[in-house]
Amino acid sequence: MIGYRNEHTIAAPCEVTGRGYWSGQEVRLRFQPAPAGTGIVFVRSDLSGTPQCPARIEYADSIQFRTNLESGAARFSMVEHVMAALAGLEVDNCYVESDAEEMPGLDGSSQAYVVAIESAGLVIQGAPKRQCVIERPMTIQLGEATIEVIPNQNGVASYGYQLAYEQVSEIRDQSFEFELNPRQFVRQVASARTFVTLDQAEQLRSSGVAQHVSNQELLVIGPQGPVENRYRFGNECARHKTLDMVGDLALVGVDFVGQFRSDRGGHRLNGMLANHLSQMIDEEKPSSDSAMKSSNGHRVDKAA
Repeated sequence: MIGYRNEHTIAAPCEVTGRGYWSGQEVRLRFQPAPAGTGIVFVRSDLSGTPQCPARIEYADSIQFRTNLESGAARFSMVEHVMAALAGLEVDNCYVESDAEEMPGLDGSSQAYVVAIESAGLVIQGAPKRQCVIERPMTIQLGEATIEVIPNQNGVASYGYQLAYEQVSEIRDQSFEFELNPRQFVRQVASARTFVTLDQAEQLRSSGVAQHVSNQELLVIGPQGPVENRYRFGNECARHKTLDMVGDLALVGVDFVGQFRSDRGGHRLNGMLANHLSQMIDEEKPSSDSAMKSSNGHRVDKAA
């Protein structure tokens, strides 16, 4: 058995406040401890009955620029940065209470969520974290974009992104790769920000969207580089795309052992892969504490 660990929850409540990028609405996000086996559950504290939605791929809708969750009246928009922070810090069980539909945009990264969760601390729980081991290569494709998934003999999950635009773009070709663990997520990924070109920003604002978002709250890239801003990393755009992939694939609800390499992918492709992996796992849920091999190219393990 490779790299097993027990589940975690947070040791104390913590919260993050801000405004939604798209709605401009003020929102408070409160993270609450949850029992082992709960998973991540989003809660609308502002609605009658406090409706809930599990953070699972079957409730997700991946569209351009963001990933949303919905179960009845419980709707949540742009959850990927929250999910990336929870997955990156290995928080497996948590209630995420929101008093609005859209998550706080903040600076376009997961950094504020990481700071809040780290201040709360983690508690080790009795249940083992479920693990999916990739044993055969697979590729998911959408147009010219692909995600390749291959086994990793090192027993870890690694994520990489190759960014390249076909048209002439202000954003240069770049790549990034890292092994997912809390230390590396915090150091290399958490602070990488959402980005748009100057043309995209102007189009969004002229359509009435994100007019309140300044060039300091979003990484806007013009012909000369960031507008009224500066890069945190030379390849910050590829790092942020990797952050999105971590958050989107966290909706499968397992730890992965494998290598995930995206070439020009986005939320839609991430969602397609998450759905594919989730379906494979559901088809082969182990009936005992043993490992099960799959002809589809993965193994689902439970710890003894």
